Amino acid sequence: MQPLLDVIAQLSRPTELCRLFHGRGGRFPGCESWTLDFYPPVFLLTSFSGTSDETLQRIGEALTARWAEIAPGEPLNWVYQFRDEMRPTNQLMAGAVPEDHVVEEGGARYQVHLLRGQNHGIFLDMAEGRRWVRDWAAAHPGGQVLNLFAYTCAFSIAALQGGAGQVVNVDMARGALDIGRRNHQLNGFRHGAQFLGHDIFNTWGKIRRAGPYGLVIMDPPSYQKGSFIDTKDYARLVRRLPELLTPGGHALLCLNSPKLDSQFLHDLVAQEAPSLQFVERVANPPVFEDVSPERALKVLVYRSTATADQIDPIDARDSGEAPAARDAD
Repeated sequence: MQPLLDVIAQLSRPTELCRLFHGRGGRFPGCESWTLDFYPPVFLLTSFSGTSDETLQRIGEALTARWAEIAPGEPLNWVYQFRDEMRPTNQLMAGAVPEDHVVEEGGARYQVHLLRGQNHGIFLDMAEGRRWVRDWAAAHPGGQVLNLFAYTCAFSIAALQGGAGQVVNVDMARGALDIGRRNHQLNGFRHGAQFLGHDIFNTWGKIRRAGPYGLVIMDPPSYQKGSFIDTKDYARLVRRLPELLTPGGHALLCLNSPKLDSQFLHDLVAQEAPSLQFVERVANPPVFEDVSPERALKVLVYRSTATADQIDPIDARDSGEAPAARDAD
């Protein structure tokens, strides 16, 4: 636990949404189960293996002491989450959490929730992915974007920030999409986005009619029982890409399973969508550095090399019952 305490003791006052300590990357022996984030004005401490009251007290004392130094006179707000495999628990340890909690990243505003559920409304390790999407949209003004497994639509905000003309957000979790609509309102985007609360695999006709797209984003869950299993279902996504993309269009493929490396995606694309050419792997934020990079988040960019006359209609290989999109939590 000492590396976590050392980071707390040296904190500068954070001003924006960020991760402060990433024990999950294996760079701090003995702290593999700990992360510390800042969702202004609240610290979020997460443990993936549980801990004792004495340890929590010690961490709380460290936060209290450092906060008194960098924000004298201001109350300390912090939440503890135990990421239990069955059901996470979230506990307010000091201070308060804003009832309408809005945070900022890269000039964009997002609604978050720290006291319920496992996920909090935005994935911090995807910050560079959002930056990449924003930059892509700036380089392709008016472009059409498809955001699959949209969750609370952070990618959509980034695309519209950059100048995208239209974003289609698809996710079965209607509650998450409701937050996505709220996020668009927070950022002044009252036009330019669609929200489809549907099972992705059973909505291809509607999705395709809204295209073709200059950018398709696929950020599915790695594993959700009865919903999505990456080793089985990701191929069904990838084989649709040639029909969804414009000639020269891009695909952003995301994989957050520590059990699968980037070669898994390369092999899928080679088999299911050979007209796509690998462009680059988007680097994760430096704080998320991992001793085994292939265990960390993988965000890969591909580009369609097909011409318009080479694009074939969608076939019937996926006409049966299908898994759902990402749950809100």
